Amino acid sequence: MIKSILIAPDKFKGSLTSLEVCRAVEAGLRQHAEALTIISLPMADGGDGLLDILSHYTAATSHHATVTDPLGRPVEASWLLSADGRTAFVEMAQASGLHLLTPSEYDPLHASTFGTGQLIAEAIRSGAKEIVIGIGGSATNDGGMGMAAALGFRFLDRQGAALPPGGGSLGRVAKIIGPGRPRDAREPAGAPWPGIRFRVAVDVNNPLCGPQGATRVYAPQKGADADRLDSLEAGMQKYAAALNAFAGGDVAGREGAGAAGGLGAGCMAFLHAVPVRGIDLVFEYSGAARQIEQADLVITGEGKIDEQTLQGKVVAGVAELGRRYGKRVFAVCGQLALTRNELDRLGIERAVALSELAAGPEDSMRRAAEWVQVAAGMLAEEL
Repeated sequence: MIKSILIAPDKFKGSLTSLEVCRAVEAGLRQHAEALTIISLPMADGGDGLLDILSHYTAATSHHATVTDPLGRPVEASWLLSADGRTAFVEMAQASGLHLLTPSEYDPLHASTFGTGQLIAEAIRSGAKEIVIGIGGSATNDGGMGMAAALGFRFLDRQGAALPPGGGSLGRVAKIIGPGRPRDAREPAGAPWPGIRFRVAVDVNNPLCGPQGATRVYAPQKGADADRLDSLEAGMQKYAAALNAFAGGDVAGREGAGAAGGLGAGCMAFLHAVPVRGIDLVFEYSGAARQIEQADLVITGEGKIDEQTLQGKVVAGVAELGRRYGKRVFAVCGQLALTRNELDRLGIERAVALSELAAGPEDSMRRAAEWVQVAAGMLAEEL
């Protein structure tokens, strides 16, 4: 008999925050089963919204800085510092997110992660001993070139001229020069900031290049047409060679290297950042494992459950943890683009999509909270 339910969804991008999804699911469940014990754990996968979720679970304080947006314009951005001052949290979407641009401004050839580097510089100056960088939701396809440039790295072409950061410069990078900061003997060779541990929270497992790489999979949604896609991929391939040479190993081929337009690879190469799944980071701070272990049923969800979900998104992470503890897992989503077999492999017993209920996409977005309640009520009838 189901007595306790844990609600652990991601946001529904463009319509509901993860906390709002939690509230709507609970309201739908209560209409059918008032006596249930319901616990809400809003989730994030490392992309936009990560700071809000970490603020929900920690006593970190918010700090603000004026940095540059993907196209070099000033924008106010936030980052977090833990209560003891030892850990800083940076969300790249605050400075380099696609949501900062209008669709007519999408330009992966010129957009850069320079503003993200400026936020990381603020975190470094704070004296934090660990800096966690959440990446995802980017407007960029620059391989972390902009981020590194803001931190003092230089990118030169074959003639020794400095290159501006951006996707259009990737194929011209012939040499990368580090900032030349002093290094502690205990640090790995090339580690630019002794005593600081960097972690990069990625939301996908994609490598930097190739059919499943940053460019082929994600650049189209950032404004790259077919011609630009080919040019960007060719540039990323050349950049990957320069990046690997600088790092002294195959950074480009690592899981998560292609996250956020290649910022994952940039963080690994330039900051020696340790990659971690964004959902695992949120699990760490929310105590999700203990909560799932104690629940009878888990309900997760996100705006769209599709092939990208399988790459390390919230729903996949929650379902994986549910399987570990032998729990039934249901899901609510805006759109469902996986087959029944794929859902079975994911560990989702039942999924309800708002697109099955609403009059159309606009209605689904505009009345998302109402339809989530309806979907949750349908799940409650199956308990």
